Amino acid sequence: MDSISQAASFVRSVLKERRPIVGIVLGSGLGKLSESIGDRVEIPYKYIPGFPVSTAIGHKGAFVAGTLGGKYVLAMQGRIHSYEGYPMEMVVLPARVMAALGIRYFFVSNAAGGVNYDFRIGDLVILRDHISMIPNPLIGPNRDELGPRFPDMTRPYDPALIALAKKVAEAKGISLREGVYLADTGPCYETPAEYSFYRTVGADAVGMSTVPEVIAMRHAGIPVFGMSVITNEAHDDYAEDFENNGDEVIAAADLAADRMTALFAGMIEAL
Repeated sequence: MDSISQAASFVRSVLKERRPIVGIVLGSGLGKLSESIGDRVEIPYKYIPGFPVSTAIGHKGAFVAGTLGGKYVLAMQGRIHSYEGYPMEMVVLPARVMAALGIRYFFVSNAAGGVNYDFRIGDLVILRDHISMIPNPLIGPNRDELGPRFPDMTRPYDPALIALAKKVAEAKGISLREGVYLADTGPCYETPAEYSFYRTVGADAVGMSTVPEVIAMRHAGIPVFGMSVITNEAHDDYAEDFENNGDEVIAAADLAADRMTALFAGMIEAL
């Protein structure tokens, strides 16, 4: 609680009187959205007391505050992952700081591998549910100040925000898919057998993030909208020289960033 309070106080002092309405997490290669934030203030994580620092490729490691869709927002340009060696309470610390700053909505994005055979590189996928293969950030003594001991997860991704996304996308001519996101620990990319297993248990996309922050926000009672950008496609078989490559994942996410930015801005404007 001290870490949340100290970090939130520092960020609040930088933002002065302005308070963010929406918190946004920008996944691998999706930091381009932050360039559309107007009247921006950038706060590198390394300057925030007690804050973890991003080390993953494609994650700059800074809060960016400013205006998007006519609302004041606070975006994470790069998130924290457990595979970087951070404990779960640090992985979700940035999200909890956003909650302490008073955000009313939480938008989370990620670059994900396509598990669903119908998904193609560059597809935008609305998350309607998730499967977690990583530790839950609520394990341990519950902090009643943050939320209840047993938060409901029947609808981790808010139905009203999903409906709004579809409406905005239709108006802007943006094609969307829907699916279930599976989070595993990483940092290895998944084996073919793991892809097959994840597909069998109901996953459409797989990544190494997102679920811990979503759990923390639902614990706090904050509505969540989630989106994956598909950066590689599922296969029945793989060529002998095939490999998943981190740089290619970033490049694929970057190609979809403009459409995701337009969608997020349109949704935020309509809130």
